[in-house]
Parts: sequence; structure tokens; C-alpha cells
Amino acid sequence: MDNNFFKNIEKKTGVNMKDVFELANSLQHANFKDEKTVRSVVKRVAQIANRKVPKELEDKIVQTIVKDGKSLDFSTIANMINKK
Repeated sequence: MDNNFFKNIEKKTGVNMKDVFELANSLQHANFKDEKTVRSVVKRVAQIANRKVPKELEDKIVQTIVKDGKSLDFSTIANMINKK
């Protein structure tokens, strides 16, 4: 894709696309049954999205993901964080 496309997204969202791509790469082989891994991913998504996630919400997200054990993407986790 065109580099200007990503620069426009960065400008509109304030989210660094390099961070998004690094996160996406790390999610490809992540073990979503491992609580420590999932908690780390949730914290990273919150950081990238510039959102504070209360401990209670983080725990709920982590337990939901670990319980289901499904592969998730940035968008899914961001939506969970934004539903608070």
C-alpha cells in the first residue's frame, strides 16, 4: 500500500502504524490460552490506542480471551477496550 495512505491514518487516528504492524506480527503466533501473554497484548493495545484500561476491565478482557482461546486482532481488542 501507499505510504501516504498510512501517514493519513496516523494523522487522523494518532496511532503509529509501525506500532500496529509490530503488534499484528506479534499476534500471529501468540498463545491466547496463556494469561501472561494475553495480559501483555491487552496492555500493548491500550498503549497504542492511548487508552487507560482499569484493572477490572483488563481482568475481564483477559479472562474472556483466555477462556475462549481464540485468535484476536487489534480491532477486536480495541473494541473491547472502547466498550468500557
